[in-house]
Amino acid sequence: MSENSQNEYKSSFGDAVIETLVAFANSKGGQVFVGVDDDGKPVKNFSIKEETVQQWINEIKNKTQPSIIPDAETIEIDGKEIVILSTKEFPVKPVSFKGRYYKRVQNSNHQLNLSEISNLHLHTFNTSWDSYATNDYTLETISLSKVNAFIEKSNAFKEFPLQDDPLTVLYKFELLKEPHITNACHLLFSQNDVFQATIELGRFATPTSIKDGFTLRSDLFSEVDEVMNFVRKHINKEYIITGNLQREERWQYPLNAIREIIVNMIVHRDYMHYGDSSIKIYDDHIEFFNPGSLPESISIEQLMDGNYTSQARNKKIAFVFKEAGIIEKYGSGIKRIKNSFIDYGLEVPGFENFQHGFRVIAFSKTVEKTVEKTVEKTVEKTEIQILNLIKTNPKITTKAIQETTGLTRRGIEWQIQKLKERNIIERVGPDKGGYWEVKTEKL
Repeated sequence: MSENSQNEYKSSFGDAVIETLVAFANSKGGQVFVGVDDDGKPVKNFSIKEETVQQWINEIKNKTQPSIIPDAETIEIDGKEIVILSTKEFPVKPVSFKGRYYKRVQNSNHQLNLSEISNLHLHTFNTSWDSYATNDYTLETISLSKVNAFIEKSNAFKEFPLQDDPLTVLYKFELLKEPHITNACHLLFSQNDVFQATIELGRFATPTSIKDGFTLRSDLFSEVDEVMNFVRKHINKEYIITGNLQREERWQYPLNAIREIIVNMIVHRDYMHYGDSSIKIYDDHIEFFNPGSLPESISIEQLMDGNYTSQARNKKIAFVFKEAGIIEKYGSGIKRIKNSFIDYGLEVPGFENFQHGFRVIAFSKTVEKTVEKTVEKTVEKTEIQILNLIKTNPKITTKAIQETTGLTRRGIEWQIQKLKERNIIERVGPDKGGYWEVKTEKL
């Protein structure tokens, strides 16, 4: 057995052992084998006296805060005694050693920065920074007209609309905690500039030559629309003659996907970090950068495959955006972005942890031949998925297909039109009250 995220080998007891136990306590727990070399083999001249282990436990208890009391077990390997010190994940985190905080990352200990310490503490209580009250701002700094605008957005699609006044809504959504407002309330509804939400926007000719720039410091709802306006201003648009009376408009990028990226930036940003978000528009790509990396439990591969459970960094902001209809469904945004770019005939954007945050790079170039087979397989897979949904429920609506597949409405309509043209499905009756008939199952 080699060293990993839950096992560590030490030749003797010392501060390094305590540091590792603290890292385990702040992660998923683990065990330290004391008296072995890096290969897990017993070292020479290592001995244990009668009171040795108890003295170690006392030292660990006294040097950690909150105090860790590890389990201790003495075992024999090749006729030599070694000690296994183990600890479970601590229920109240973070645990410190000599005023420093560590967590386990693969087979090494990582010292936490201030932001990581704060997030670890908040996660312990299943909450987030934006849920906490702030002493820096008051109810007088909040725009009640912006709260009313949120209520109107929320009621636009609710079966049971909100009937309360703005202050009552803030109370019900726990954005107002008398006599203070929460961090989320300030970010969402401030009537003044929101410096914590600064986004630097730029149109670049080259990485060092900027054509146009703008610094945005508005409330989060306004930022979505203002960023979209800046993007539209600086990307290309063409008109396609289709034979219909009205010409078709085609932007350089799928706007619904660009909006999804922007919403993800705003909702998942680390607002405790001193850095700003930025959006850089070039001739052939756009770079979106946000303070705050992916959670350690989610890899880029899992993100791209959709094999993860969504974790909102800012739970209140995410909840309010969902209430306003800006977020459709937790954890489905990346899938919709990928599908939108594929439907548009463009490369899937690149997603990566970058420096102290996360970066998305959207490309405007069409799919190259080297990836045509992948796109064909994706399209074919989507056709099969839609066909199976229709077979299961011939009266299924476009909206229901959209919710299940994560595709855009335009993408679904395009797929259905292709199935109709190939005489695979046929619409019987009107749009409302009619149904789909599957004529052949061969694609």
